[in-house]
Amino acid sequence: MDFQIALLLAQDGITNGAIYALLALALVLVFTVTRVIFIPQGEFVAYGALTLVSLQSGKVPGTLWLLLGLGMVITLVDLSRAVRARKLRRMPSVILFNCVMPLLLAGLLSVVSPATFSLPVQVFITLILVVPLGPMIYRLAFQPIAEASVLVLLIVSVAVHVTLTGLGLFFFGAEGSRTPVFTETSFAIGEASLPGQALLVIVSSLILIVALYFLFERTIYGKALRATAMNRTGARLMGISSSMAGMLSFALAGLIGTFSGILISPITTLYYDSGFLIGLKGFVGAIIGGLASYPVAAIGALLVGLLESYSSFWASAFKEVIVFTLIIPVLLWRSLTTRHVEEEP
Repeated sequence: MDFQIALLLAQDGITNGAIYALLALALVLVFTVTRVIFIPQGEFVAYGALTLVSLQSGKVPGTLWLLLGLGMVITLVDLSRAVRARKLRRMPSVILFNCVMPLLLAGLLSVVSPATFSLPVQVFITLILVVPLGPMIYRLAFQPIAEASVLVLLIVSVAVHVTLTGLGLFFFGAEGSRTPVFTETSFAIGEASLPGQALLVIVSSLILIVALYFLFERTIYGKALRATAMNRTGARLMGISSSMAGMLSFALAGLIGTFSGILISPITTLYYDSGFLIGLKGFVGAIIGGLASYPVAAIGALLVGLLESYSSFWASAFKEVIVFTLIIPVLLWRSLTTRHVEEEP
């Protein structure tokens, strides 16, 4: 291996690591706020990329019908609860968000071909279609059992992952897809060349991470999430709704996953089930951070990206094994250094 090859592998590792870092941050956020190990995080990556592909090919993406279906189910559930409690004041906003907006979007996409829209508009529509699935999934699958044990929440998370994977196969088919590159620009670094698309991924990931930092530090909703993550009972006593915090954390996880899928859609061919493997690599980074530390999780995800890149050069057939083996010494070290506390019945 010469210096140029090492530089190219480092570039590829940092690009992939930037995506894994975003997913690791999303996993840590969801776990600290809701205690849910969010296995379907990778599905948002696949859904985001494949929804954008569908729009660019002039098709109405299947995620629109999933959004509308989940919205109708949530509306019926909330309506029945509101009728029993005789509190119907919130129902107009529930119906507007869950039913009216998806119907308006469906009408727009059936009248105007999505392929005629510019790339920023297609990206915006993709975000509108996929990101709301996060809080909707929380509302239907996790909010009713929010006080259950972590194991029960994990089992439900696996069930949601399997369901979304099957729906992805139904919506997008078994063939892989990718979008055209967003930019053809490249930059020379010595004898190597840095593609503009890779730089766009890295810069966009950094911008999103900085935006999340300011969200947590400067906004009331971000501080509410931090308070819930630190002490759920104390946050509830201070008037912070755990349901609101859960839906907001899932919305942010959906945004991060969808945005990550859009970023990597020109770089790699994605299939309906590709998100699971990508999400697992983000999960390794989150485990390195102990599912609690955002900076350590981000650094761990970058390490995963670099390890994957260099191992693909030395032992490409075993690169996945090498990456996931990284979790064993981390878990062993945490097991030896962490004080164990018996869970209260």
